[in-house]
Amino acid sequence: MQEVEFIKKGQQLLALIVRRDFTKSGTEFFTPPDLPQQVGFISKKKGEVIKAHSHRQIKREISLTQEVLMVRRGRVKVDFYDNEKIFVNSKTLDDGDVILIAGGGHSYEALEDLEMIEIKQGPYLGKDDKITFES
Repeated sequence: MQEVEFIKKGQQLLALIVRRDFTKSGTEFFTPPDLPQQVGFISKKKGEVIKAHSHRQIKREISLTQEVLMVRRGRVKVDFYDNEKIFVNSKTLDDGDVILIAGGGHSYEALEDLEMIEIKQGPYLGKDDKITFES
């Protein structure tokens, strides 16, 4: 199993999975700069410091909600669909795995009791925020 997986339909990135065993010295960003959500990995040795900083207020226009999920406990099957709602692929995530849902459609099935942390551009707008469809 790859430690970093890119789920694609043609050139469209549907998802990015970073497995819990991924490791690297330094910093690596996995996402291209044109995505509205950025996912990266940071590794520092004891005593290394990331200097105190803040981020500039820069107006960004976001037209697509992307979500990052971290599996805290359990296993989950994720199904991926393209923009036409056609099934593309399935992947199973385990404790410690992280996924960026970048495009297309998706569904989740808890294979075990499951706890996940979700991070996305918010806030969630309720029923107007999603388009559901039959898989």
